[in-house]
Amino acid sequence: MIYLDANVIIRLMEGSNSIRRPLEARLNQYRGIQSSLHTSVLSLIECRCKAYEWNDQLLLQSYDKFFSSYEVRLLEIDPGIVQLATLLRADGHRTPDAIHLASSISSGVQMFLTGDKKLGRFTGVPVEIL
Repeated sequence: MIYLDANVIIRLMEGSNSIRRPLEARLNQYRGIQSSLHTSVLSLIECRCKAYEWNDQLLLQSYDKFFSSYEVRLLEIDPGIVQLATLLRADGHRTPDAIHLASSISSGVQMFLTGDKKLGRFTGVPVEIL
């Protein structure tokens, strides 16, 4: 199992071919494996807001298809996530990052994929910066 930060999903869905290809290659091993790609419901907001702003129905449909795919597991933000995210926020992480990191820890993933170099200092779960 692997956790996808929202910025990875955005690049995967909206990036140029040269940006998407390495991400697709990295994630290809998880294709067809149920719930192997984890992300927080927070990603729904972070990923889809520009598509709403642009009134891009095709992009919204693409995101809906991605988030409802067999491989993706959307993680709810429950009180345990909130508590852990609060501690991570107090440690200096931005609130969205703290929620993503807390969600990844709670779901027991082996890797947290992100495009955010600042998250490379986090040690609670292995972080891979793409």
